[in-house]
Amino acid sequence: MAGKKKNNGSWWKNAPSYRLAFEDNDFLMLDELRPVRLQLELTKTDLVLQEHNIRSTIVVFGGTRIPEQKDCKKRVHELEAALKEKPRDPELLKKLSIAERVRAKSGYYDEARRFAALVSSESQNSHGADYVVVTGGGPGIMEAANRGAHDRKAKSIGLNITLPMEQQPNDYITPELCMQFRYFAVRKMHFLMRARALVAFPGGFGTLDELFEALTLVQTDKTRRIPIILFGKDYWTQLINFDFLVAEGTIDPDDLDFFRYADTAEEAWQMIREYNREPHGWK
Repeated sequence: MAGKKKNNGSWWKNAPSYRLAFEDNDFLMLDELRPVRLQLELTKTDLVLQEHNIRSTIVVFGGTRIPEQKDCKKRVHELEAALKEKPRDPELLKKLSIAERVRAKSGYYDEARRFAALVSSESQNSHGADYVVVTGGGPGIMEAANRGAHDRKAKSIGLNITLPMEQQPNDYITPELCMQFRYFAVRKMHFLMRARALVAFPGGFGTLDELFEALTLVQTDKTRRIPIILFGKDYWTQLINFDFLVAEGTIDPDDLDFFRYADTAEEAWQMIREYNREPHGWK
């Protein structure tokens, strides 16, 4: 008995196996295709930066939870108003204490903005882009740095990443230089591939992760030596006791030369300029 004709001859149009591989999203998202996705993320961003003649960058890390002063004040006032209704509420008192500490750090937002403006005004021209500010593309300190470049009508890069809690790119990234990543590893590579300096402002787990990744790569000669600036000496010396690591023998005394502390935008920029003028970095 003769076989029946399938769906009037057009059945193959909806068959998953017939899709072109690069147009088949279900196929591309298979676990087995992870190496391909990693390569695509690496290559796409590389080509975009080449297209815009981005020759070198200054990386700015910092916390998403440090907004500008007016937003900090608003949050404190909201909590103070709530406490008038519930004056002994322990949760509100705790939130107010944290909000006041965040407000005390809001100056870092201003300094990150000033630093990026200073770098951008001295480093970019119509023929190319050196020392382009690059951030993780989110709010807080990252927004401040992109905003500082925007203030000078200069290019800046935002390397955003997909997160369980949705994070939108901030409004100050150069639109054609706003990228999104799935993989932290590839994103970190792009932070450092063109970096001529790294400035770490106060932040949390993400900032610490990125900072220690950079320190490890420099320590092990997996990347070129670059100036690493820890912005806000009081914050960083309270957070991390590097001298303890030396005393315990878990790092070498010379490893402390990988970074410097700075407290103003001008100081940080001067350190970077001095480092890159010297053939062997800082004296």
